[in-house]
Amino acid sequence: MTIAPLPIGEFNHPLIHRFLHELERSGFEGEVDATHATRTVLATDNSIYQRYPQAAVFPRHADDVARLASLLGREAFRGVAVAARGGGTGTNGQSLTEGIVVDMSRHMNRILDIDPVARTARVEAGVVKDQLNAELKRHGLFFAPELSTSNRATIGGMISTDASGQGSCTYGKTRDHVLALETVLVGGERLSSAPVDEATLVALCARKDKVGEVFRTARDISEREADLIRERFPKLNRCLTGYDLAHLRDGEERFDINSVLCGSEGTLGFIVEATLNVLPVPTHAALVNIRYEGFMDALRDARALMAHRPLSIETVDSTVLRLAREDSVWQSVAEFFPDDEGVEGGASGINMVEFSGDDVDELRARVAAFAEHLGADASVKRLGHTIAEGEAAIQRVYTMRKRAVGLLGNARGASRPQPFVEDTAVPPENLADYIAEFRALLDGFGLRYGMFGHVDAGVLHVRPALDMRNPDEVALVRPISDAVTALTMKYGGLLWGEHGKGVRSEYVPEYFGPLYPALQRLKAAFDTHNQLNPGKIATPAGASAALLKIDATTLRGELDRRIDERVWQANADAVHCNGNGACYNFDPNDAMCPSWKATRERVHSPKGRASLMREWLRRQQDAGADLTAVPAAAALPVRMFNSLRKRQGEQDFSHEVYDAMAGCLACKSCAGQCPVKVSVPEFRARFLELYHTRYWRPLRDYLIGALEFTVPRVAAVPGARPVYNAVMGAGPVKSLLARCLGLVDSPLLSPVSWRGALRRSGAEVATAERLSKLAVAERQRSVIVVQDAFTRYFETPVAAAFLELAARLGFKVFVAPYLPNGKPLHVQGFLPQFRRAAQRNAAQLTALARSGVPLVGIDPAMTLVYRQEYRKVEGIETVPDVQLPQEWLIGALRSCATTPRVSGSFSLLPHCTERTNASAATLLWKDVFAAAGLALATPASGCCGMSGTYGHEARNRATSETIFEQSWARHVDAASTATQGAQELLATGYSCRCQVKRLRGRQLRHPIQALLDALR
Repeated sequence: MTIAPLPIGEFNHPLIHRFLHELERSGFEGEVDATHATRTVLATDNSIYQRYPQAAVFPRHADDVARLASLLGREAFRGVAVAARGGGTGTNGQSLTEGIVVDMSRHMNRILDIDPVARTARVEAGVVKDQLNAELKRHGLFFAPELSTSNRATIGGMISTDASGQGSCTYGKTRDHVLALETVLVGGERLSSAPVDEATLVALCARKDKVGEVFRTARDISEREADLIRERFPKLNRCLTGYDLAHLRDGEERFDINSVLCGSEGTLGFIVEATLNVLPVPTHAALVNIRYEGFMDALRDARALMAHRPLSIETVDSTVLRLAREDSVWQSVAEFFPDDEGVEGGASGINMVEFSGDDVDELRARVAAFAEHLGADASVKRLGHTIAEGEAAIQRVYTMRKRAVGLLGNARGASRPQPFVEDTAVPPENLADYIAEFRALLDGFGLRYGMFGHVDAGVLHVRPALDMRNPDEVALVRPISDAVTALTMKYGGLLWGEHGKGVRSEYVPEYFGPLYPALQRLKAAFDTHNQLNPGKIATPAGASAALLKIDATTLRGELDRRIDERVWQANADAVHCNGNGACYNFDPNDAMCPSWKATRERVHSPKGRASLMREWLRRQQDAGADLTAVPAAAALPVRMFNSLRKRQGEQDFSHEVYDAMAGCLACKSCAGQCPVKVSVPEFRARFLELYHTRYWRPLRDYLIGALEFTVPRVAAVPGARPVYNAVMGAGPVKSLLARCLGLVDSPLLSPVSWRGALRRSGAEVATAERLSKLAVAERQRSVIVVQDAFTRYFETPVAAAFLELAARLGFKVFVAPYLPNGKPLHVQGFLPQFRRAAQRNAAQLTALARSGVPLVGIDPAMTLVYRQEYRKVEGIETVPDVQLPQEWLIGALRSCATTPRVSGSFSLLPHCTERTNASAATLLWKDVFAAAGLALATPASGCCGMSGTYGHEARNRATSETIFEQSWARHVDAASTATQGAQELLATGYSCRCQVKRLRGRQLRHPIQALLDALR
């Protein structure tokens, strides 16, 4: 079986084609992208919907937005629809469109001004909330609305959905912190909006332009419909998102047009800039974590807890708790949620109650009084509580809570919790009774579900589990939505309490009743021809496009069901991506996802690549390819001919997918950090295997894949090392490798003798026979080193240091016979060859492991392959545990008396694969150094940008450097300028040390080398 070509067309909409042509001619300085790959990635968010845009534009600044808006105002382009997009994490399809996406996040992400005295911040729409708070923290300030998506949600998106979240009862919603907005209207006019007094309002209404029309319409509605507004807008903490007419007049009787812009979801104009109110960071905080046997007990307890005036009360149900316990996040919070005697499976519900203040004694007194209430009150059954004090501890708990959205997407089985009735809000005093009926409704349909949310605000996120590929289960979306709408109205609540309206706008006329025509008037004043995100919130009266329907909008599941079930299951690590966007993490000191951070192109993110893989699988099957068959490459001449056509510009969607996959570092940060466990390296390898059944592989791939096989042969030739190094280090050869093979900065063989290292440590070659003759006591004081090609041949001093260190600690050292690990083969998609290498290696390791002597690998990226990739290989029944150095050293150091000969402190930058896929083991390095009497810090850091062979490929060189500069450069440069006696910087990854050496000319040591020096 070989894959089929997937031709892609240009624009299928002539009007869009003309519009984008005119936009480029107008002086537009951003990018215009109509590739199928970009359109595919932007066709989804974190909702159940999928709407393919015609194209995407990425403005560089407000002037670019004005150019686009001016064109929209021309009569010739009134049929063009657009939708602004920020972080793309909406759960209701707010930014999805079949027109043009206007993505504000790629370039318009500058923090323009921070005034710590006035406590204001002025930002562009694409600034991420955590990005802003990182800068504000330097001034002791923060932007209050706290979201679970704070590391990727943009300020523009928050304003457009009037986002709130944790602590809203204290801090309010986004609109409560918006002081002024800069909005570009259709036609290109700029609307500078802030609360105005009556005289200013009169002057604004007298204007003869679009701005005047907007203010006249809004003023008229606020006056004429005052009674209906009071009647239809419920008195809730969350109020109503989208055209909030109830707050056009603020408490000082000023007129604030921002009340309708906040929450308008891009249907009124392009918000390009905002001036925000920011607050002082509370000096002290404590989080009381209360456990309940039943989730309903947690809900019923909320009202009594609120009487103590906490900052916030967050709740999580048993479904989310179970998923959290199975996730890597649990190890960081387990101490706060201990098992309760007699309660199988742990608590079924928790409330997290936060208190904060600037006076630590007053805060502790409040928490003590609260704890006393918990001990004395018997109105509900509580299992117990713990208290997290200080920012670090509290953030660990909230990180678990923030992962709840993604964790629900990782539920087992085909039916998974779906967001389509998930942000209702009712008066908090009604919440328990409301949820009881809500649960009865879902139980009546026989559905599982997950719940979490903000009980202090009466908002609970409820996600029924449906298989969206099953038409029978999809059919439940309508009756459940209708029933929840009626139930929410019965309890005096809202269907849209937090996450905006989007596709669920179809219920707006029912909620607003006779007030809905006023919303239509307002929409018409801003957007007369219904071009801005049409189908959401309201449409102008008489508009040809009506509000979208929840069951008439394309669902992702409709397209997914065209993928064969066997193919679907085989690609679960891609197709189950639910779009939560955790991979869009802005933080440069977080390892996920380096290629996204460096390029700001969403096709180069795990979500983007997962979306492309799903689309590619579906389109391959639509084209008749049998993806269940064993891959078989086309004949060599056919592949060469196909590759020639590719070089000549053949349009094949597979090439766009290939480019996205080629940009992946295979660092596996996604596999470790994605709550849904999307693993790009896994499905990337499968894609490359299939892609190259049709297209010729570059010679570079063969050289990289064969590296572990060829290097030992070269190194074994007497006198070959200096010759090899001289040739590979020669300028003409390096130029030839870069130009012809696409390889740069190829590593050189280490001049250190491996035989000498074995001799100095007394190490022996490990054989099953030799190990079987060891006495029990000898086995307990022995260790087997599993070689890898990189520390064995390119960085021999590191491997030698481990041999000597183990010997100095009193252990008999054995070395497993060298066999290729296979990681380079896997990265390049040589899967049959990888399987064979893995099977040989697993067999050898299994035979050695029978002795009971521990196996230890030195390089983390190579060692973790045994735990991850090997265990998925068909034909391998068992894979012995190969420990990382620190996992073995912690026991070894504690079992013998060690006295360091020198004192010192160190700073460690772990390999990103190790940090994200073996986080518990990474933390052990600190304990290892402490056991040796040394201090070690592990600062937050991202990816170094090398990641195995990625940085050695010429096509990746620039991106590799960008990734390094985003995080590692700061740590390396600081260490370079540090005074004598400061912390020495160490690194565990071979590739990381290579990157530092080539970009900064510094040779970092492995922590093993530092330990050995200290103990010599």
